[in-house]
Amino acid sequence: MTWHLECTINDAPVTRDIPEDLTLLDFLRDHLGLTGSKGACLEGECGSCTVHLDDAPVCSCLTLAAQAHGRSVCTVEALAESTTLDPIQQAFIDTGAAQCGYCTPGLLMAGRTLLDRTAFPEANHLLTSIEGNLCRCTGYASIIEAIQIAANESKA
Repeated sequence: MTWHLECTINDAPVTRDIPEDLTLLDFLRDHLGLTGSKGACLEGECGSCTVHLDDAPVCSCLTLAAQAHGRSVCTVEALAESTTLDPIQQAFIDTGAAQCGYCTPGLLMAGRTLLDRTAFPEANHLLTSIEGNLCRCTGYASIIEAIQIAANESKA
């Protein structure tokens, strides 16, 4: 069976007929060419597929594309505006927080969620903001530093 999907993705209206069992991750990657979100574990354990669905972070590998009907999806591709990186993206570059890059999209979306919701995050907020995101390269110190730098820049 197919499902008629109408939603907004990265501020653009999208209308498609899709298989009813299609995941949001596969829809974004295979049908729209938005390959920033990664499918590492496909079990909702690693966070690499995180996107925002109506401003709430979700694992797109566990979310059916049909669940986005009438809603708004924001992917990592939407963080940058034209040629200007989001402060959290720049901070990841500056601190070396982006190593192999597989976990980076999910960590960026998790960090952006924190910064959008908390003007002055405390140290414990920084740690809890990335829970559910696994990284095997950095050891998390540079990731936490990057989110803190982006938070400080947002305060300025």
